[in-house]
Amino acid sequence: MPHTGRTSPGRQLEHPQAAQIRLESVLSALADPVRLRIVSDLAQGHEDMACISFELPVSKSTSTHHFRVLREAGVIRQYYEGTSRMSRLRSQELEECFPGLLEAVLRAQGVQV
Repeated sequence: MPHTGRTSPGRQLEHPQAAQIRLESVLSALADPVRLRIVSDLAQGHEDMACISFELPVSKSTSTHHFRVLREAGVIRQYYEGTSRMSRLRSQELEECFPGLLEAVLRAQGVQV
């Protein structure tokens, strides 16, 4: 899914294509409470959020790890906008790959979808 933000040249992040997203990777990424919190925050009306705007109960380096796991699993898309790393939930792509999965996970977390 393309984003509308500006990407700095040379600062692109690797993302799996939709056809490369695997159920076991998505489920593993969503199994961690911190990563589930990130996904829940993104699903609650925040289309694109800077990584620093999340209030997570972990260190910055651990937070970076959690975002990387979500990105590599295909759950989020990240890009740079200036010096900020922005994150966006890949809702549409996940729905196409695994119909109802993200909605069910978010509902179980009490997130209105």
